[in-house]
Amino acid sequence: MSSTIEELERRRDAARAGGGEKRVAAQHAKGKLTARERVEVLLDEGSFEELDMYVEHNCVDFGMPDQIVPGDGVVTGSGTINGRLVFVFSQDFTVFGGSLSERHAQKICKIMDMALKVGAPVIGLNDSGGARIQEGVASLGGYAEVFQRNVLASGVVPQLSLIMGPCAGGAVYSPAMTDFIFMVKDSSYMFVTGPDVVKTVTNEVVTQEELGGAVTHTTRSSVADLALENDIEALLAARDFIDFLPASNRERAPERPCHDPWDRIEDSLDTLIPPSANQPYDMHELIRKTVDEGDFFELQPAHAANIIIGFGRIEGRTVGIVANQPMVLAGCLDINSSKKAARFVRFCDAFEIPIVTFVDVPGFLPGVGQEHSGIIKHGAKLLFAYAEATVPKITVITRKAYGGAYDVMASKHLRGDLNYAWPTAEIAVMGAKGAVEIIFRGRTPEEIAEKTAEYEARFANPFVAASKGFIDEVIMPHSTRRRIALGLRKLRNKKLENPWKKHDNIPL
Repeated sequence: MSSTIEELERRRDAARAGGGEKRVAAQHAKGKLTARERVEVLLDEGSFEELDMYVEHNCVDFGMPDQIVPGDGVVTGSGTINGRLVFVFSQDFTVFGGSLSERHAQKICKIMDMALKVGAPVIGLNDSGGARIQEGVASLGGYAEVFQRNVLASGVVPQLSLIMGPCAGGAVYSPAMTDFIFMVKDSSYMFVTGPDVVKTVTNEVVTQEELGGAVTHTTRSSVADLALENDIEALLAARDFIDFLPASNRERAPERPCHDPWDRIEDSLDTLIPPSANQPYDMHELIRKTVDEGDFFELQPAHAANIIIGFGRIEGRTVGIVANQPMVLAGCLDINSSKKAARFVRFCDAFEIPIVTFVDVPGFLPGVGQEHSGIIKHGAKLLFAYAEATVPKITVITRKAYGGAYDVMASKHLRGDLNYAWPTAEIAVMGAKGAVEIIFRGRTPEEIAEKTAEYEARFANPFVAASKGFIDEVIMPHSTRRRIALGLRKLRNKKLENPWKKHDNIPL
């Protein structure tokens, strides 16, 4: 017995040592934590239960039988975040550069299968040089097994990827199919083909950071949702973030004790809208003054900033928030903002998270570039997402809601449950000046000015829409939180089902 226990301890020590002191020191020298250190920061202290610590690769080529490290380059298991179960895998760059082998993939698949069975989030900590070349197609098969599980888990359990080192080639497609991606600045990157291949094929010279770094993917490509400063910040952000999400599509989002009064009055919102219709204001102020204790977890803040998405809480319960941002492009919808918001709305709907929409939208962004790049199809994604969503939907129009963009932004016609407007709301086909210049083409400037004033008096208010039942109530800005809280209480047991279908065909 004693010899068996000694052997057990020896094997455990070998697994915990990873690639050895030299490689661990190299990892630390780059400002990066090891795979196990990351798990310790991410999970509640003492909660991690590791699986498959002793798994070894099965490759017999290229001298690999002489290079065996227990665990095979990935740490897998389960633990808790603030007492709630999660499954996690953490790739170990100190072992074969974190490269994925057949057995490495099997370890990841095992915890993903368990997460699906019990209904718990999956968090992947990616730090890998890619497929293990020595294993050839067996490694590629391992990737495909992981991809298949990403697809099966989509909409069933939340999936979060933290890119904490290299992630290249086929490896990028697993994070791409998860719900959210956090990256670390200056130490993580994602690309299908690296700078050397790009230079060879297209003669473009680009650095890893420029091609697929955290800033690139959170500003230009929208592949990632957040760029964090270092490993610790990314892991702590993940802890906060998971707190907003339900364990699975079978459970409600967690409820947090709330000391912020549900009927709190915010008098400052009565003066949020500037006197001039052309003057911007920051929609973040409305969001933070509406949610519990001003706590708003924004996603993709640096990409398509003309729309804001993220999670907050009302009465301790998670809500998804979508809001036009007048500070950027006057809050217009364009291709990037439509795609950004559509994916977020679909996530909320998949996991029964109510959606609160704040509207100040003058329309879709005009331009040849937008039209030729497919604004019609991309704008339809957001329309489709809102229309298919069956979760509680509450909409507040603060100022402009013009044209097709009024329809798209969770209007009553797309099965909005409660649609409110502030007294400053303007709901019309288009702005008064543009409308008058079309209707009264050829009139004198004086007549145009007179008709514009007439049009504004007639349509630049919420009452025409309210008279048709498209707006349920015109509310005072200071009572916005109270109205939303009451609405969410009413809608807590909402039941709505779409017609049976295998799946829809969203305009991708």
